[in-house]
Amino acid sequence: MRIVLVGPPGAGKGTQAAYLAKNLSIPHISTGDLFRANISQGTDLGKQARAYMDAGQLVPDEVTIAMAKDRMSQPDAVNGFLLDGFPRNVGQAEALDEILKGEGVTLDAVLDLEVPEDEVVKRIAGRRICRNDSAHVFHVTYNPPKTEGVCDTCDGELYQRDDDTEETVRTRLEVYHTQTEPIIDYYRAQGLVVTISALGKVEDVTKRSMDALKKDRED
Repeated sequence: MRIVLVGPPGAGKGTQAAYLAKNLSIPHISTGDLFRANISQGTDLGKQARAYMDAGQLVPDEVTIAMAKDRMSQPDAVNGFLLDGFPRNVGQAEALDEILKGEGVTLDAVLDLEVPEDEVVKRIAGRRICRNDSAHVFHVTYNPPKTEGVCDTCDGELYQRDDDTEETVRTRLEVYHTQTEPIIDYYRAQGLVVTISALGKVEDVTKRSMDALKKDRED
């Protein structure tokens, strides 16, 4: 299957992408991973992206699109893939259509993870991260530490990232509504959108997604 995963910040896209890709036996292709791989490998595209990032500028669509095209052409993606973070706007969605058309294939579904805005703010603004090890993540509501402000694992100080404050989260949501959300209407016009509630346990959301994808294929 060839799937695009969309949803606002805090919808759990990365977590769901990993589970779904494993269940469907297809590679999970995320924009962040594409950038990191190309930059670490010193590819021409990575060097271009690095130059823009070092200058504090956004990486142009054409560079992101070229990275995605190259990754989708790899052997492990011949039978499908799950795209996470790409396309990010309608221009990239149109470019993706052209890439797939050139390969004689199409998308099977666009999975839209739906989460109320207040829940997104609660999820992200409640995160606390250990200063000693960023892999140690807690949440003031859903996964609180035993001692407030102290990491259960190493006793390190827990802090809130600058981009996790409520004000910053709402700004990120506005960017999502303006730039990325329009691709949902773009794909809905093609009959590809499958909307899933991203509330509840991770495994429940995964099951809903898998069931919806199966039903969509049967229809």
